[in-house]
Amino acid sequence: MPPRLLERYEQQVLPSLKEKLGRDNRHALPRLQKIIINMGVGTAISEKKHLEEAVNALTQISGQRPAVTKSRKSVANFKLREGMEIGCKVTLRGTRMYEFLDRLISIALPRVRDFRGLNPKAFDGHGNYSLGLSEQLVFPELNPDKFTRPQGMNITLVMSSEKNEESLELLRGLGMPFKAEETAGKGKGAGQA
Repeated sequence: MPPRLLERYEQQVLPSLKEKLGRDNRHALPRLQKIIINMGVGTAISEKKHLEEAVNALTQISGQRPAVTKSRKSVANFKLREGMEIGCKVTLRGTRMYEFLDRLISIALPRVRDFRGLNPKAFDGHGNYSLGLSEQLVFPELNPDKFTRPQGMNITLVMSSEKNEESLELLRGLGMPFKAEETAGKGKGAGQA
């Protein structure tokens, strides 16, 4: 059974993108290529156990085993040597990617404390969107008794489009909760000349 977000993309988002962008070829329309989840564990320099916890948490969140990342440079102030294990990352494609995005939109983001929407300007200029979570326990598959230390993560959504506006339309169609755009004349009220 295909993920429900993939069905929504095929049945609702693609036709609306065709109409808005004026393109008939579905391969010329923006689509989600992959999702990269990265956890940097700075305390792994002194505590190897913290890295193991992050790998276990990322495995449960993503559904596949993450790759352990190593430092590229030595930094004396951080007691960091080249080649030390300092984080983990996973790349999701296909059905796992759409299932993760569905859980992120419908379950994890609403559980973030004081969540007012995602920043619509967090694109990199090439159509890719990045967001950060400061707490991994917003995902319900993690047991709060087992994962007591707060650990954040960076999530990058890689798009096929090179334009930020097209990627924003795609993510809005998929249901990403962006902040409402402020109107340009909102700050110019009575009393200002």
